[in-house]
Amino acid sequence: MASALIYLFVVLAVAAAVYLLASLVFGRGEQLAPLPPGSTPTRLPSLDVEGSDVRALRFQQVVRGYKVTEVDWVLDRLAGELDDLHGRIAVLERQLDAAGQELDKARSAANEGGAEDE
Repeated sequence: MASALIYLFVVLAVAAAVYLLASLVFGRGEQLAPLPPGSTPTRLPSLDVEGSDVRALRFQQVVRGYKVTEVDWVLDRLAGELDDLHGRIAVLERQLDAAGQELDKARSAANEGGAEDE
């Protein structure tokens, strides 16, 4: 019984020594220094986000998926961009409708003027 306990203790001590040695030699497996707390590798341009920018996004992985704060930040940015684009589209559609109405008025005025000349 005592020899089994000694054997178990020796195995645990050797495993701990190998683990510590591997940790010192190989580090945490990162090629770059770890990011400071609160920073992120996730980047988007400040204006005019394009599809290629979204496709190039990468998030930090944590135990249960991606880092929630990064994903929330990106979703907020994309929602803002979509709102901005929809606003621009609405303004352009209103301008197009106004220009179409002006054109119709000009055509009807030209037709009335042409009819009076005859």
